[in-house]
Amino acid sequence: MIIWVTGATGKVGSRFAPRLLQHGHQVKVLVRDASKAEALRVQGAEIVEGNLLVPESYMESLRGVDAIVHLAAQFRGVDEATTWTANLDGTLALAQAALEAGVPRFVFASTGQVYGPGIHPRPHREDDELLPVFAYPQSKAEAEKALQQLYREQSLGLRIVRLPFVYGDGDPHITEFLPLLRDWHPAKRVHMSHHADVAQALRLAAVTPGIDGRIYNVADDAPMTVLQLLELHHSEYTPEASRQEFNPWEGIVDTRRIREELNFRPIYPSLFTARDAGAL
Repeated sequence: MIIWVTGATGKVGSRFAPRLLQHGHQVKVLVRDASKAEALRVQGAEIVEGNLLVPESYMESLRGVDAIVHLAAQFRGVDEATTWTANLDGTLALAQAALEAGVPRFVFASTGQVYGPGIHPRPHREDDELLPVFAYPQSKAEAEKALQQLYREQSLGLRIVRLPFVYGDGDPHITEFLPLLRDWHPAKRVHMSHHADVAQALRLAAVTPGIDGRIYNVADDAPMTVLQLLELHHSEYTPEASRQEFNPWEGIVDTRRIREELNFRPIYPSLFTARDAGAL
């Protein structure tokens, strides 16, 4: 199977693409600077140099591809205009190119943050109303909406995968997030997923037939409290944090659909499992 990946030099993509290669897939990766993808080229990936917003730069490489996994996104460290351009305009340019090239499957990596605070006293389900608060999840929610329209009107082979807080494989994500965690209520929970399980979910979404138009939450089996994450990293919450009000269901997702339809089972059911396996 030929799988075409964006964002392959990012935190998720740089760990996902090698796993695709290990599964025997032929992998093409779109990058703006080929020199940054040398490690993937050495592992066997075909490097496509281009820009998401310029389909002419990569259109030919889409011919004959079985699935696109679209990971490229702007998250932190950029202004809102850049976030919207990359996450919405870039996604739609790629989706239109996929339709023109006849690519049968389009996997869009979204985020569990699209649910926002939520309105239900339970984990968020895929069909819940989306209430994103910040530019990143707002742009992802709008991209989901536009892609779903292309699915309904032009038969885009869409599969949406909503990712949680991703960690593992040497990713400094948790450490980078600690300054924010210190100000959260220590009992607040963070739903997470190891890179190995994110890769599993994305690959299943790409290779499974008959699931066009479906949306899947991804997460492990045991959300971590802020206190647990801080203690694991020898840090403490601020005194004011424990007096905050918080929604115990914010950020927590229901994963029954991906389990039942794609037979997804976390390799690392919790961060503790990954720690004990030396996979952090």
